[in-house]
Amino acid sequence: MTAGLSEAGRQLAAESARFAALGWMRGTSGNLSVTLSRDPLRLAVTASGLDKGELTEADVVVVDADGAAVSGELTPSAEAGLHARIAAVAGAGAVVHLHQLAPVIAAERNPGGIVLRDLEMLKGFGRAAHDDEVVIPVVPNSQDMRVLGDAFAAGFDPATPALVVARHGVYVWGEDLRQARHRAECLEWLLRFANALPEGA
Repeated sequence: MTAGLSEAGRQLAAESARFAALGWMRGTSGNLSVTLSRDPLRLAVTASGLDKGELTEADVVVVDADGAAVSGELTPSAEAGLHARIAAVAGAGAVVHLHQLAPVIAAERNPGGIVLRDLEMLKGFGRAAHDDEVVIPVVPNSQDMRVLGDAFAAGFDPATPALVVARHGVYVWGEDLRQARHRAECLEWLLRFANALPEGA
């Protein structure tokens, strides 16, 4: 691997192990990506079908703007196309796709979008703690990443770096993997709080 791809692989393996330890990437579920270049768009994406707690720096695939593999012998995640769409539209440097329970439950209760406001933890998500209504978009699940990508782009708000796919999982992004992880951790807390509220509260 080239030096840049090797470093991306190390970062992706380390973050995958961290998320797997939290129970947010159970089995072989979930996937992470790092943007390698913008023109042309290239992402390093965790390979499909591997235990995310046991990845090495070599367990990544380089994909193009459509999520198709351009180098590497492994198979990219089926969701690589949505990673690429988020990177293109949001300008993300990294995207994490996790199978946390809290976002899925929150989306089930709020299929039109999850509304959050007046919570201190919103600061960690990049928003104001008060007088700032944050709506986490929810889109129906699909096995077609172009359909999900179109739904994401249609509701994209540059100030809200997250998307919940109903009955599936959450996508969170940032300038790099560390920022994406911090935002995912804060969003987990926020949605656990939202889920604990009585219906209609």
